[in-house]
Amino acid sequence: MAMTTPATRPANPRFSSGPCAKPPTWTPAVLADAPLGRSHRAAIGKAKLKDAIETTRDILGVPADYKIGIVPASDTGAVEMALWSLLGERPVQMVAWESFGSGWVTDVVKQLKIEATEHKAGYGEIVDMAALNYDNDVVFTWNGTTSGVKMANGDMIPADRAGLTICDATSAVFAMDMPWDKLDVTTFSWQKVMGGEAAHGMLILSPRAVERLESYTPAWPLPKIFRMTKGGKLIDGIFTGATINTPSMLCVEDYLFALNWAKSVGGLDGLKMRSNANAQAVWNFCATRNWIDNLAVDPATRSNTSVCLKFTDDRITDGATFAKAVAKRLENEGVALDIGAYRDAPAGLRIWCGATVETSDIEAMLPWLDWAFHAEIDAL
Repeated sequence: MAMTTPATRPANPRFSSGPCAKPPTWTPAVLADAPLGRSHRAAIGKAKLKDAIETTRDILGVPADYKIGIVPASDTGAVEMALWSLLGERPVQMVAWESFGSGWVTDVVKQLKIEATEHKAGYGEIVDMAALNYDNDVVFTWNGTTSGVKMANGDMIPADRAGLTICDATSAVFAMDMPWDKLDVTTFSWQKVMGGEAAHGMLILSPRAVERLESYTPAWPLPKIFRMTKGGKLIDGIFTGATINTPSMLCVEDYLFALNWAKSVGGLDGLKMRSNANAQAVWNFCATRNWIDNLAVDPATRSNTSVCLKFTDDRITDGATFAKAVAKRLENEGVALDIGAYRDAPAGLRIWCGATVETSDIEAMLPWLDWAFHAEIDAL
């Protein structure tokens, strides 16, 4: 069935799931105040870094007694710091329902060789978090970026747990409610929901996590870049802006702009509303088509940021080739960039719906998706 080419194009066709779209009001001019060519340990550098930490705390509602640090190597660096520094004191429950969670399982089981129980679910599904042993440490993602499956809430995590909860929340924070009292370690990167630049991670520690750091020394050597204690005490400067290694002050300036933009749209509530509206537009589209559906099986666990979709038309015999062709057709038209499914995920599409994306751009892109699907079906 030939379809008419849509008349309207998205103003911004960037729907990548990382690095993600810049905030709508961003221009290179917003970086003019970055203290380039200055030491990050100079007064102006330390002030900028502390501002980034405390504004993050303010927007996310992180408790005052939690530590927030800027760390190297994006979300991956933040997670690895936590795994290598905190684990080994007790057995671990490793939880995965997509590729990044599976990566953390590999690190703990094969690299650190810690006593661990693996809990895995397939793409589109989620692990029964209530069935875990929280007297152990628990490592999990809040939002499966490559599966589009998120935690519905943290109700199943007990307040009186003996172990630590270590949560990779990189595509969840600034778009979902995070129950801080249930999370001992939370990590994310600037490049996701806030549309910041890559390479910098954020590490948030509860008092319980700090206590573990100060009372437990892992059996393995720790690289300098992972060390958060000295003489059995937390290196507090890491969590006030004295970073372990040199940060990019250009990226810090960019993140500060994104944080101030977030405040201008209503803070966390405004960010969640924007993400929800974007995701709902995609869900509504799928609900009126019989050839595409959400990869997440349970609507309660559908991600409102990394919305993953699968083609369900029986005429498609090679799902991977078909999905790539649809994504390529949309890219060639300049209406949707980088929306192919993650390489380890089932064939399909992944549309970023985080707060920096405008709902009007999602709504302008979806008729093109309709057009591209039918064009590829006609070509079979």
